[in-house]
Amino acid sequence: MKSLFEPETHQDILNRIEKLNENSQPKWGKMNVAQMLKHCQIPLEVALGKREMKGKPSFFTKMIFKLFKPMMYNDKPYKHNLGTAKEFVITEPQVFETEKNNTVNLLSEFASKKDKTDWSEHPIFGHFTTEQRGQMQYKHLDHHLTQFGI
Repeated sequence: MKSLFEPETHQDILNRIEKLNENSQPKWGKMNVAQMLKHCQIPLEVALGKREMKGKPSFFTKMIFKLFKPMMYNDKPYKHNLGTAKEFVITEPQVFETEKNNTVNLLSEFASKKDKTDWSEHPIFGHFTTEQRGQMQYKHLDHHLTQFGI
């Protein structure tokens, strides 16, 4: 699995983002391109400690999600129209250029943390290695760029 901590993969994602424009249309899903970019920022903000998720999952919820944890960073693509946590749903209008710039900045900040070893635990899935974090962020971005044909 590719990782955002690999310079060539990071650059590939930046190049793909650059191909988006405010008229890019999704192949599936409800978000427009600006909303998708805003949505993609949230996992990066959580990983970077810039955003906390509201509420604490129950013990049962955490146990269920542990079963799905490997799906976050394995080679199998996410299914189209897969559900997402309420906090990750973007329905409000967004400004494309603003969200594009914010996504690129967060992406670059995240990629610069390739040597970080003291990550805080994910609020639902628990501990991830640095390698797994780079892979899961890549997988999420790849999914949404593919959604827009990029």
